[in-house]
Amino acid sequence: METYLLQIFNGISVSSILMLAALGLAVTFGLMKIINMAHGELIMTGAYATYIIQGVFKPLDGSAVFGLYFILAIPGAFLITAAVGYLLEISVIKRLYGRPLDSLLATWGVSLVLQQLARSIFGAPNVDVKSPAWLNGGLVLTEGLQLPYKRLFIIFLAALCILGVYWFLYRTAWGRRIRAVMQNRSMAQSLGINTRMIDSITFALGSGLAGVAGCALTLLGSIGPTLGTGYIVDTFMVVVLGGAGSIIGTVAGAGSIGIGNTAFEFLTNASLGKVIVFLVVIMFLQWKPQGFFTISSRALDE
Repeated sequence: METYLLQIFNGISVSSILMLAALGLAVTFGLMKIINMAHGELIMTGAYATYIIQGVFKPLDGSAVFGLYFILAIPGAFLITAAVGYLLEISVIKRLYGRPLDSLLATWGVSLVLQQLARSIFGAPNVDVKSPAWLNGGLVLTEGLQLPYKRLFIIFLAALCILGVYWFLYRTAWGRRIRAVMQNRSMAQSLGINTRMIDSITFALGSGLAGVAGCALTLLGSIGPTLGTGYIVDTFMVVVLGGAGSIIGTVAGAGSIGIGNTAFEFLTNASLGKVIVFLVVIMFLQWKPQGFFTISSRALDE
């Protein structure tokens, strides 16, 4: 029973990591229809932003104040990565709307540039981010079952981000403007909404959420220039499976893939488990191409 409970917790933990990584992509790909192959590098940017903020607090290592760096690193990673995403949108992405193949190729080139930039600044070897002392250890349920505080914190952070994005999109004026532009750009523009500003803010929001995911990933191991490449395929699968642009769909897609990965890896092995999950996702999309949930739009006919 302890083994099964641990596997369930691992599945939820993997799901929360995928949820954090896919939440920003749900905004940029699901709402804006931009195939952003540089999303993994935005995750990497958030991780390095956390590394830089840790360096600022390094002289305080050993004191209680040092542990506060990670609390500051979360909004810091969001703001830094959002700024990078904003610059990317106004310089490259704004020329690629309605051209999915061009956006795929251009953002893939941007991802290579960001990887090389990280190597030039921080070096090719991976670097470690020291987790704060209050996240060390775990919650002991039984003698053979311990839930690490780091993974519990990531689950909490993922839930907080989901609630924050839902509140922003559905309970604020800016969120209503974003949804209006994505559902019917021409009508929103005729009502006086600055669609160009909305495009930039939306892409910056999605990029900032990727930075938060990168900040969380520093708790699980060392970081390097290729950190994000291991998550780009899974995050796209989460968004497509859940339904493009749907926040609830992102949660459902991340839960399905995360728990499925853990279950199949437990029953078989790591490689075969991923293959089985991928095949199941393909078969499901053959039956329901829109994913779990869909967002209705009212685009005008040409």
